[in-house]
Amino acid sequence: MLSSPELPDCNYQNNPILITPNSPTPKHSLYLSNLDDQKFLRFSIKYLYLFKKSVSVDSLKCSLSKVLVDYYPLAGRLRASSENDQKLEVDCNGEGALFAEAFMDITAEDFLELSERPNRSWRKLLYRVEARSFLDVPPLVIQITNLSCGGMIVCTGINHCLCDGIGTSQFLHAWAHLTTKPTIDLPINPFHSRHVLKPRNPPQVTSTHPQFSKTTPDKDSSFQVDLNQYLQTQALVPSSLTFTPSHVLHLKRQLVPSVKCTTFEVLAAHTWRSWVNSLDLDPTLNVKLLFSINIRNRLNPELEQGYYGNGFVLGCAETNVKDLVSANLHHGVKLVQQAKSCLTHEYVKSTVDMLEDKTVKTDLSLSLVISQWAKLGLEDLDFGEGKPLHMGPLTSDIYCLFLPVTGDFDAVRVLVSVPESVVDKFEHYMRDFRSSGDNNGGPNGHCREENGLI
Repeated sequence: MLSSPELPDCNYQNNPILITPNSPTPKHSLYLSNLDDQKFLRFSIKYLYLFKKSVSVDSLKCSLSKVLVDYYPLAGRLRASSENDQKLEVDCNGEGALFAEAFMDITAEDFLELSERPNRSWRKLLYRVEARSFLDVPPLVIQITNLSCGGMIVCTGINHCLCDGIGTSQFLHAWAHLTTKPTIDLPINPFHSRHVLKPRNPPQVTSTHPQFSKTTPDKDSSFQVDLNQYLQTQALVPSSLTFTPSHVLHLKRQLVPSVKCTTFEVLAAHTWRSWVNSLDLDPTLNVKLLFSINIRNRLNPELEQGYYGNGFVLGCAETNVKDLVSANLHHGVKLVQQAKSCLTHEYVKSTVDMLEDKTVKTDLSLSLVISQWAKLGLEDLDFGEGKPLHMGPLTSDIYCLFLPVTGDFDAVRVLVSVPESVVDKFEHYMRDFRSSGDNNGGPNGHCREENGLI
């Protein structure tokens, strides 16, 4: 048992190496769509997996080399486009993914005890690349950390400009597939061309897009509150609460009038409302909820199976603070549903065209951003020694994650970092399943609480 939540240092036996595709791959510049190279996505998605039993590192290297033949852009390097330095492209040069191997003197059980308390020391579990800029970091960075009990932790950093959550899950399952079944073809082949999402010429912005704002504010606009910047300056603490199907059903029963809705819709509305309520914002402020919506089946024709780019657009629910926190939860759910329903083929095309204007950026100033990891199959990853004991992000952030719960497909874990000064208030509202105006207290213990340092 560890005496501190801080992880010990990793012991690297050797320097990290580059794993290259094991057979020739196309050498070309890969066009990235306007959905891919948004500044909002210029980071790596960092996953952490804990396994009870380790898998041979040599077999993981071998299968990675194989899978990079199909997923060859992940072995390339990002660069600014020669035609437009505001845009990014991938130099598909086969340079390779960065692979690090380490040892840490803890057991799987030790880590499992800490697994719902993310803290900064977890960053040791993914090799930090010293780079001048985001473009100099390989699109795929992997660290395998063997544990003293014979278990292992697998951490991956996958550049978000190359793919979304569906794509990351697709790649990880392909890697695991070739580890366990090296002679059997992949069930899904990646489709790398993004030209179907090229903007129209000339661009045609036919819809309103409240999820975006101009970089340069209107000179005549009044002072704008930037909650996002404020939160970045605060001491943040992760809040992690698990909602079972019975908790979600209880939330749905609070909707007056009743409305048919999904788990995501009611939980997103509840989390947004609780977050806003805990921050004591001016009741007249307009606040937004941004969340990813898969567009693969919303285009006509639909995107190719295995489409390997960012196939999502941000939905945006918007209202003022007073209406969100004082109204019944029904209000927030309807806003989420409306944001989803407007996302048509033409809306997606309009979004792509709008992003031709490089002064447009995602409006984070008064927004809660929710990313859905819970239904991507991420928790089912198996390299041959069983599914993970734990799956989650490497660190917690002010962006909210809906995470899978190992062993319970229908449960959802909500993880978001909030200022330490309001974490208790936020968790109170998250546990409070009462109808608006009911001051008699809500059910106790319906959510499992975990706190830690980011």
